[in-house]
Amino acid sequence: MTRRYRLLISVASGVALLGLAACSPGKAPGGQPGGGEPATTSANAGAPGLKDFDPCAFFTSADLSAAGVGGQGEKIEQLKFEPGCSYEGEDRLVTLYKNEQETVGKYQTDGKWDSYERFNLNGRNAAHAVAAGSSGRGICSVLVDAGGGVVQIKVSGITKNDVPDPCGEAEKVARQVESRLPQ
Repeated sequence: MTRRYRLLISVASGVALLGLAACSPGKAPGGQPGGGEPATTSANAGAPGLKDFDPCAFFTSADLSAAGVGGQGEKIEQLKFEPGCSYEGEDRLVTLYKNEQETVGKYQTDGKWDSYERFNLNGRNAAHAVAAGSSGRGICSVLVDAGGGVVQIKVSGITKNDVPDPCGEAEKVARQVESRLPQ
């Protein structure tokens, strides 16, 4: 199996799971629609802070090197509302997505997850997220509230054993770039 084929499988499965997360209706406590976060307001509608954020132009060469990847990023545009860019390394893929409409809290209530652990990243809401069916496959995302929406940094091993701690690796990248993310 070629790296390109594994990349496509990894990206397609991640995008499909995120698409399900974005489309599934949330339920607030008690089973009522809503999801526990306030509805989008004019303050975050359209997330102007992420409007011009380009996932393929964000990482510096130092960021990529520290993440264990390099080269030109490959645009990911399967979901118009969640564009991304993927970078390949010897043993991993690192993908950066943006979503102007979601937040860390909304992903938690709307998504399908094997695990979703929220944490604070320098004052921002963040989460380690493993999509449903991805546990033990060497795949993890860190989601960070940014610019009125959310950015996601996903680390995927080329094989399931290539990256022993994908959540730790994704968090390492997030911590390195957090200060440059839109507020």
